[in-house]
Amino acid sequence: MFKVTPNPPDTDPTSPYEPDSTKLNEAAERALDFQFPSTADIKATPRTPSTLFIVDPQATSETLAVYLVETLASVDVMVHHLVDLLDGGSRNALLGISNSVMLAEITANRLLDQIDPPE
Repeated sequence: MFKVTPNPPDTDPTSPYEPDSTKLNEAAERALDFQFPSTADIKATPRTPSTLFIVDPQATSETLAVYLVETLASVDVMVHHLVDLLDGGSRNALLGISNSVMLAEITANRLLDQIDPPE
């Protein structure tokens, strides 16, 4: 049996199920504005630094650099203790961290040399 169908089939051009694209765009813009504020909004918000951990504003550059060198040296020692306990990829990753800490320590020592050159 052959059924006659129009090509293409007739459809109602104003389907109640078709979304209005302008309303969808507006809703999407509102959602994006809420989730991702503009840089102007971010810059307009005053920065209030946390006082939970604060470095003394009166500390000299030399004091800060010395503390930095000592902290880096301590981290390097802790990493080397952990390296002895590990094998394989984890050990290699920790040795990479150790090298990064060592480079930072060398850089901080160079800074100290510029602040107070050795005699």
